[in-house]
Amino acid sequence: MSYCWSKKGTQPQVVCKQRNRERQTVFGSYNYGTGQITVSFADRGNSYSFKKHLKKVLRTYKTAPKIIMVLDNVAYHHAKRINAWLEKNPKLELFFLPPYSPDLNAVERAWWYMRKKITHNRFIKTLKDRKIAFWKMFSHFLKPNSELKKVCEINY
Repeated sequence: MSYCWSKKGTQPQVVCKQRNRERQTVFGSYNYGTGQITVSFADRGNSYSFKKHLKKVLRTYKTAPKIIMVLDNVAYHHAKRINAWLEKNPKLELFFLPPYSPDLNAVERAWWYMRKKITHNRFIKTLKDRKIAFWKMFSHFLKPNSELKKVCEINY
């Protein structure tokens, strides 16, 4: 949810012309210890694109003895192809959150922060322009940092 100012009694209008459906899947893996995020874009979210992201995570943390990823329950996270690949890559372990609990997933807070800073109450004409804005913001989160760590910490 986002807020903006408007004259009392009038509904603010945001022009959002979109000729065709532009969509990209963004995979993000957040490091709780450092605040670093690993990001991958794909045209479609499926077991192939997810496996590609997992390989990127392994390359990013190649010196780590063990990687535990906290995930939601989207169907392709449980695909047979992923399970077979994980058997060959025991360094990587998947931990699944309970269904319908996005508030427990730290990377969801990163996406909320991104939307708040880039898209809320703003009109960005093309997907290409949105991706440029995304990388301008997220490029410094690809390395350990305290800003994203503060955004993603869960305090109950």
